[in-house]
Amino acid sequence: MISKKLASALLLEATASGADFAEVYLEDTLSSNLSMENGKIEERVSTNGFGVGIRVLKGLQSAYGYTSDLSKKSLMKLAQDVGKAFSGPRVLTPPTLEKVKVKEIINLSTQPMETISVKQKIDLLKMVNDTMASFDKRIVRTNVYLNDMVKNVTIFNTLGRYVEDTRRRARLYMIAVAADNGKIENFGEGPGASDGFDFFTSKIKLKEMAMETAKSAISLLGAAECPSGKMPVVIGNGFGGVIFHEACGHPFEASSVSKKLSVFWDKLGKQVANPIVNAVDDGTIPFGWGSTNVDDEGFPAQKVQLIKDGVLNSFMIDQFNGRRMKAEQNGHSRRQNYKFEPTSRMTNTYIENGPHTVEQIIAATEYGLYAKKMGGGSVNPATGEFNFTVSEGYMIRNGKIAEAVKGAALVGKGDETLAKIDMVANDLARAQGMCGAASGSIPTDVGQPTIRVTEITVGGRRGGQ
Repeated sequence: MISKKLASALLLEATASGADFAEVYLEDTLSSNLSMENGKIEERVSTNGFGVGIRVLKGLQSAYGYTSDLSKKSLMKLAQDVGKAFSGPRVLTPPTLEKVKVKEIINLSTQPMETISVKQKIDLLKMVNDTMASFDKRIVRTNVYLNDMVKNVTIFNTLGRYVEDTRRRARLYMIAVAADNGKIENFGEGPGASDGFDFFTSKIKLKEMAMETAKSAISLLGAAECPSGKMPVVIGNGFGGVIFHEACGHPFEASSVSKKLSVFWDKLGKQVANPIVNAVDDGTIPFGWGSTNVDDEGFPAQKVQLIKDGVLNSFMIDQFNGRRMKAEQNGHSRRQNYKFEPTSRMTNTYIENGPHTVEQIIAATEYGLYAKKMGGGSVNPATGEFNFTVSEGYMIRNGKIAEAVKGAALVGKGDETLAKIDMVANDLARAQGMCGAASGSIPTDVGQPTIRVTEITVGGRRGGQ
């Protein structure tokens, strides 16, 4: 714990050489990890991590340092060392620190994970494991992981803000591996939330999800290789939103926009998509996997309308990059832990519901690919170029879902793909993931309803229809 008196001294020391802003970030995290393979516990680990990061700003320059030694001597030296990144007379005398009341968004669980016994957690993993294993004799291996953590954060800065926040998150990941006649396929799902044990036992249909995971793995055994070429692609809801997250979400972050390293940096107020497309980043969703009470600069989370009726409406902005943009922060500064300097990041990013049904979209597509579930991929935020795998796909023929296919990859550019969305369904769903960028790996929700893109390059086997 750092007292207000010590925090004030650290801020004063950090700004001695001309910094115009300073921040002290304290973190104490307790995490628990369980893993099960084929019904047997393989690993059980609990860790406690803590440390302090100090950041100073001067104009459009920043300096950052951290330590896990919380003694006064160590912290004062860190503040002094970081402050020496700049040279010049003092320009700032930190004001009196005033504690800010935090509105709870994510710390509302009635069954916090740290109150749940190891036996209860193992029983939950066993249920998921047994459901997948018993689905079909061709399921030859199952893996289930449960990760939960509680993180206590304290932030002090030279704006006079003093914020304390508690963050709880839990995620379960399941993988089913199927094998038959020399073929091996696998499929996984990973539900999570800023919630407690009741999220898994009563808020989601975990057993049905386990069955669907096994079913998808079995389906892939009989899948043909996907045809390649340019074609219409219907992208399923939930994790299908990973394309928007990567190819459009990252270029909407101030860390890219402020340096003109985004294809969208000069598109604010301009039409970038069909008027039926609306997209938001909302860090205020109760229990959301990517939600935050406050961001890592101590400002309240916000809901930001990124795209409104196809027009680029706003970016996700942290305080520092807001300086370059001459724009106010909007609660989007995040970091993995105290070892990382914060920057603008997504929280829960998704395309909103549209006017169509899934059935209408499929029926309106004479030929194309139905990417029911998306996998991982890569993107260049500066150009928007992306490449994503399809983890579960089907061909669409004559307006109907046809045979299962595998080996498909979607290749394109974010701005071009966004402009080619011509149908948006009303089945919005969100899915959980970990997003890696400059400030480390953070929990984020991706999401969308089912959408249709008039044309994407599909990588697969050679050949056409």
